[in-house]
Amino acid sequence: MKTKRIITWLIIIGLLGGLYYGINSFAKIFNGYAAKDLCSCIYLSEREQASIEKHDLASFFVSLPTNVWDKENRTVTSTFFGMAKQIAVYRDGLGCALVNDADIEDVKKQTYKPQFPNYDPDTVFWPTGNKKRDTVLQNINIVKLEKAIKRALGEGHTRGIVVAYDTLFMTEGYNNGFDQDTRILGWSMTKSIMSALTGILVKQGKLSLEGETPINEWSKDERKNITLKNLLQMSSGLEWEEDYGKISDATIMLFNKSNAAEYAISRAIKTTPDSEWYYSSGTSNIISEIIKRANPSYEDYISMPQNELFNKIGIRSMVLEPDASGTYVGSSYAFATPRDWARFGLLYLQDGYWGNEQILPDGWVDFTQTPASKSKGEYGAQFWLNRDEFRELPDAPESVYFADGYNGQRVYIVPTHNLVIVRMGLSKKGEFDYNRFVTEVIEAFEN
Repeated sequence: MKTKRIITWLIIIGLLGGLYYGINSFAKIFNGYAAKDLCSCIYLSEREQASIEKHDLASFFVSLPTNVWDKENRTVTSTFFGMAKQIAVYRDGLGCALVNDADIEDVKKQTYKPQFPNYDPDTVFWPTGNKKRDTVLQNINIVKLEKAIKRALGEGHTRGIVVAYDTLFMTEGYNNGFDQDTRILGWSMTKSIMSALTGILVKQGKLSLEGETPINEWSKDERKNITLKNLLQMSSGLEWEEDYGKISDATIMLFNKSNAAEYAISRAIKTTPDSEWYYSSGTSNIISEIIKRANPSYEDYISMPQNELFNKIGIRSMVLEPDASGTYVGSSYAFATPRDWARFGLLYLQDGYWGNEQILPDGWVDFTQTPASKSKGEYGAQFWLNRDEFRELPDAPESVYFADGYNGQRVYIVPTHNLVIVRMGLSKKGEFDYNRFVTEVIEAFEN
């Protein structure tokens, strides 16, 4: 009898221990999300904690943590009934990072001071500067355009819209306390930034789409056959689970690791490279690590986006956030104003040129739009496509391609009409009609 009671108690203790472990593990994920998002939106978007918690952290699990902002130490700490503490730290010029298993004092020491071109952007015409031209081109139906923007601003918690025609015309609209100077998180649109940085290094001869990648960890197994092209096209064959509603590779990498790229690199091979297409945020962080290793020093890596890309196309607000290891989280964390997201789109609209300066290599924009072989026309090179059966915009031209981020962040590039259309918001699936919005904007422009 005594033995049975002992066994019963051991089972109960084991079940309770397992339950605690499971809750603690999952809480680590949603606490991490809350701490990181709150920290970044406070410091980069300059928003109030109450507003961020009310809107951005409103969904069930990420609304559960108790969040404490320590202004003196520039940290946000999130806990769930005292469990699974997560700390995000703000660093000058680099945004916020979750500490996880890193040393918090080392993370606090990370800083970066970007150097900008010596001109006042308010005195320079769009798109390099902010000065708008007074004339409206004859082929623009301004009444139709303003109507499309007004309707979109009233739908799906839209925060900002920018419509740019060639380099000659730009109009915009904002909502809900956001304006032209508010940085907004692009989420997975950051992947498209990684693609551009890769293209720059290819142009410089420091990287190649084919052949072995500079990932020494793969040199002694089948992963050595994974090319940079495979990674850009989400066809690496690496084991991966991209599911944000549970503990998965994606959530572990972003919210429970201090080095996202290291975690992604450690994944085993599942299928032969280029034999399967699978959307993986891990591959974008591997690309970020490849970019780091292709630079001669860490200082060159951390300054490369600003010096080699953003400064050349008039972008001053963009902040790419590194994780606690100092590596850019290339899958997810880029903050910029809608205007600067539009400038990024214009670089692609102009085939990788800005004025007379070539930023991206010959053929890079075409490669960006080339469907990954097993994606059924849905995906190119860290950009989404509007082709075949998987068309987000069935009434828009098939030539449209776009950067796509969680909660409705979009940079649409419309080559047929010389347009870039940016929409930033906080929309769940079905809350915003992207097809209607883009087609209404296109209809306001006559070819």
